[in-house]
Amino acid sequence: MNNHILNHLPYKSSFRFVDNISLLNEDEVRGEYMLRSDAFFYEDHFVGNPVTPGVIITEIMAQIGLVVLGIFLILKETQLNSVEDESLFPLLTSTDVSFHKIVLPGQKVTVISKKQYFRFGKLKCYVELLDESQELVAKGMFSGIIKKMNIKNE
Repeated sequence: MNNHILNHLPYKSSFRFVDNISLLNEDEVRGEYMLRSDAFFYEDHFVGNPVTPGVIITEIMAQIGLVVLGIFLILKETQLNSVEDESLFPLLTSTDVSFHKIVLPGQKVTVISKKQYFRFGKLKCYVELLDESQELVAKGMFSGIIKKMNIKNE
């Protein structure tokens, strides 16, 4: 339903942490990601007892909670259905995240983000990440800018 926005994400498969967008409107986004057991970051974190690094949890929260919503708002604001000559690049400007639980390989997580404000191209959101039991794993405030940049293919 809302997964058309995934085509606009500027990430390759190994670093794209969004599988599904289940809710997307001007005020909030809800999406899911399955942490694959063979992901590159589990190999050495921690050997024999893999745990999802906090930076990956933060990235999942940022991609779903800030970038997806930001691209949606930019496309809506400019009334674009697709980006042809321009590419959208997310620039994270600040985060304040607190962690409450660990996430293990093979778990599916859900991100819920609620817009605090979007003005002058800057987006600020309150973002939560829940585990499969819908228990809070992490929460925080994320701010960023989605820039439209011309890409010249030469």
